[in-house]
Amino acid sequence: MPETHSPSLLEQQMALWLSTIAFTLCFAVWTIFSIIGVTIKHDLGLSEFQYGVLIATPILTGSLVRLILGVWTERYGGRLVFSLQMLLTGAATWALTWAHSYTGFLLAALGVGLAGGSFIIGVAYVSKWFPSQRQGTALGIFGMGNVGAAVTKFLAPFILVAWGWQAVAQIWAVGIALMGVIFLLIARDDPDFQARRAAGIAAPSLAEQFAPLKKLQVWRFALYYFFVFGGFVALALWLPHYLTEVYGVDLRVAGMAAAAFSLSASVFRAYGGMLSDRFGARTVMYWTFGFSALFLFMLSYPPTDYTIRGKDGLISFSTEMGLWPFVVTLFALGFFMSLGKAAIFKHIPVYYPNHVGSVGGLVGMIGGLGGFILPIVFGALLDLTGIWTSCFALLFLVVIVSMAWMHLSIRAMERQAQGKALDRLPNFPELAEVHDPERTVMPRVLDDWRPEDPAFWAEKGRRIAQRNLWISIPALLLAFAVWMVWSVVVAKLPQIGFAFSQDQLFWLAALPALSGATLRIFYSFMVPIFGGRLWTTLSTASLLIPAMGIGYAVQDPATPYIIFVALALLCGLGGANFASSMANISFFFPKSEKGSAMGLNAGLGNLGVSVMQFLVPLVITVGVFGAVGGDPQPLSDGGRLWLQNAGFIWVPFIIAVTIAAWIGMNDIADAKASFREQAVIFTRLHNWVMCLLYIGTFGSFIGYSAGFPLLIGLAFPEVNALQYVFLGPLVGALSRAGSGWLADRVGGARVTFWVFAGMIASVALVIVSLQAASFMGFFAGFMALFFFTGVGNSSTFQMIPVIMRKEVARLEPQLSPDERRRQSDRESAAIIAFTSAIGAYGGFFIPKAYGSSIALTGSVLGALWAFLGFYVLCLAVTWVFYTRPGGLLHDIERGRAESGATTPA
Repeated sequence: MPETHSPSLLEQQMALWLSTIAFTLCFAVWTIFSIIGVTIKHDLGLSEFQYGVLIATPILTGSLVRLILGVWTERYGGRLVFSLQMLLTGAATWALTWAHSYTGFLLAALGVGLAGGSFIIGVAYVSKWFPSQRQGTALGIFGMGNVGAAVTKFLAPFILVAWGWQAVAQIWAVGIALMGVIFLLIARDDPDFQARRAAGIAAPSLAEQFAPLKKLQVWRFALYYFFVFGGFVALALWLPHYLTEVYGVDLRVAGMAAAAFSLSASVFRAYGGMLSDRFGARTVMYWTFGFSALFLFMLSYPPTDYTIRGKDGLISFSTEMGLWPFVVTLFALGFFMSLGKAAIFKHIPVYYPNHVGSVGGLVGMIGGLGGFILPIVFGALLDLTGIWTSCFALLFLVVIVSMAWMHLSIRAMERQAQGKALDRLPNFPELAEVHDPERTVMPRVLDDWRPEDPAFWAEKGRRIAQRNLWISIPALLLAFAVWMVWSVVVAKLPQIGFAFSQDQLFWLAALPALSGATLRIFYSFMVPIFGGRLWTTLSTASLLIPAMGIGYAVQDPATPYIIFVALALLCGLGGANFASSMANISFFFPKSEKGSAMGLNAGLGNLGVSVMQFLVPLVITVGVFGAVGGDPQPLSDGGRLWLQNAGFIWVPFIIAVTIAAWIGMNDIADAKASFREQAVIFTRLHNWVMCLLYIGTFGSFIGYSAGFPLLIGLAFPEVNALQYVFLGPLVGALSRAGSGWLADRVGGARVTFWVFAGMIASVALVIVSLQAASFMGFFAGFMALFFFTGVGNSSTFQMIPVIMRKEVARLEPQLSPDERRRQSDRESAAIIAFTSAIGAYGGFFIPKAYGSSIALTGSVLGALWAFLGFYVLCLAVTWVFYTRPGGLLHDIERGRAESGATTPA
């Protein structure tokens, strides 16, 4: 790296204040639609959604260009890039006055959005003028340019009233273009760029600049910035409209009130930089998230009327936030958001001094995209719920997720550095005086874990593994119960007054599987990152959200459909748990017992579907929780249902198992791996082959479980479906739990081959029975299907560790035996989890296939014929890849080769 010259104080101040003024003007232009957009909305008669798209379009451009502008700044220097960006933005802003249609305004708004790219140019430019110990303060001062949003809200309404919105666009265009010329003439290239150019050193390549983007930490920063900056921009755009509609003030008052928020969210950014330099960015981020959560909870609480039954009669009162408390709360929220913006960008030039453009560009891009996405979602939420404060509720959720991720990442880092010391602390601080670490210590992280060592396994390994297994099983059982609760609840909704169509009911039955399968993809990689103990605790506790949500939603027939859609998607949290649970348990057991252990975990976990389908029909007929659980719902025949118990019944069990997981489970040090280390599975052919086979086994199990009640009701309406539906999942779960030994003894591929043969015959029996209107044949065919899916679920998972031991030995022969074992175990766990994610999509497609087949042909037979054809494909794939002579597992399963042997080239 060439030697750079140390700039003087005057040069530093000149660069800082020129950049700050330029950024202020750019930000004023970037948010121009927050004022002129209200008039344009009225002139064109736009809907709330169209208005949200219009004001968010400049934010989209400004966000997307940040990444490339950051790279160009590193390559060509901030002076040139900043000047050209302002000149082009001025031309685009003037072009607004030529637009006359909605499409024309959208096109012009894309050009105006170039103003938003100025932020990353300034960050990359200003940071090069200051040493690391002063960069937080310098970038905080530069970030004060966010006050441009307040400038627009304060001045633009008066210009608009006096001369029209076109005058606002023209004045803003001239101002930013003039600043572009001034910057080009007065500003100087930063010291690093000058030194590099003087030495004739080429600019860094794109690959070098983008290298840090592989780090998860960078994307975590991006999420934080999505809230503190994206939320700020979104509210700056949304508030004038919100204030005029909710509080009935005119545009000038709304503009000044919104300007107060923009002002506090901007000018205090310099103070945030100073605090970050003094106390550390992490501390400032805790302040930001904590206070923001408090203020957003206050803002998200809608005006509400209460009636309480007192001893002397009814007591009525209401809650509603007035205009001035609203403005004061917003001002306080903006203050802490400004601190957070400074804290995030304190990190980047310190940790990535040579990649400020690319890293800051990505973080700034994601933050800017928040400013684009959030106003659109605000409008959509308002249209769907009719609640104005829903925008603040969404931001509250984003804050909670961000704070949880940050805290968990910090705790994981602390445990990695000080795990042994933490294990010696008492469970509660009150026990410190009587705590004896030698007697009560229970290490949470197992640094020495050798399940393949017979002596280690017999002495203590089996005991620890079985304890973790028997805590994991009830956690997974509850997860499946919550995941599939809709299969019973959906069937009862029409009886208690919910007027949903048949297609809407099928959607509610299918959505938990869709979200569960999608979330499984992310859950697949969480155990090696966070540890099995922490992740099992968190994922089990998360089941409280849908369980309690269902309990409250079903009590009011006026609950909108969108709320049920949201709860159905949240039930997917239960389905996602399977991926992390199976990955976690796979690390604990030796290869000779993996099939049985994972069969027990998955099989008894799958039993949650059957337990739910047996228990829920019983508990909804009685008031289990008395007055605490709410009133029953009347039926048309005069009966009563406590459908809320379908959710509430799981709450005490979830709490108990969450506590057990935190106290009794362990993490394995060898199992720790980053996402990047696990991502190698995406290059493994057999990962994708096993995904296909697992769709055929588990996808069928969960899909048939979800659609079985509705299918019986449609095909045989005279049959009480709820008397039979629990038997299918029960058979599938028990066959999975009881057949792990078979795959261990005979070979998973051979068992899987005959499983698909049995499933083909079973579907054929179901088709024939439906055509003959025979319920007994139909029921027998489905029981056989459930049985074979359970056996296949177990056998496919037994195949994966065997396949990967052989594949890792072939693909990475340079590894030592211990390294090869660890690598194959990590890849096996990741593939088991990932295939479970892909396979779970069957829970969505099978119920939807029924609905689509009925809509197209009037019968479910079309869907069943498609399933039969898919099982034929799975049978052929199993034979070609694994069981034929010469197949990968043919010799291993017949005792002719070792599973870890290297296949000849």
